[in-house]
Amino acid sequence: MIDTIFFLLVFFMIASLAMTTMTGIKVALPKASTGEKSSQARVILTMTGNGHVYLKKQRVQMADVARLLRREVEANPQTQVIINADKSLQYGKVVGLIDEAKRANPAVLSIATEPNVSVR
Repeated sequence: MIDTIFFLLVFFMIASLAMTTMTGIKVALPKASTGEKSSQARVILTMTGNGHVYLKKQRVQMADVARLLRREVEANPQTQVIINADKSLQYGKVVGLIDEAKRANPAVLSIATEPNVSVR
């Protein structure tokens, strides 16, 4: 009986971990050792390696980013905007995307990274 309950507990723990995924477009993220997770409402803003911009998996023009993000922030003032930019992008393109996102005045603006696991 206890074995069955333990098995069910482990099964649901693993299943719940598999259900938590990033909702943005897949890009090669840079690594950082100081990253944090958040439980706030999130909007994913992605820039792919070829410079295309996506807001919640919908391709948008760079000129429309601030207006569309502002609409999201007005709907939920506690919205966290996460910038998901490919590590191969030029620094200036990412800064331009950050500037556009800041114009929407989100509660929190974050940059997504991969954990930096170093072997010592």
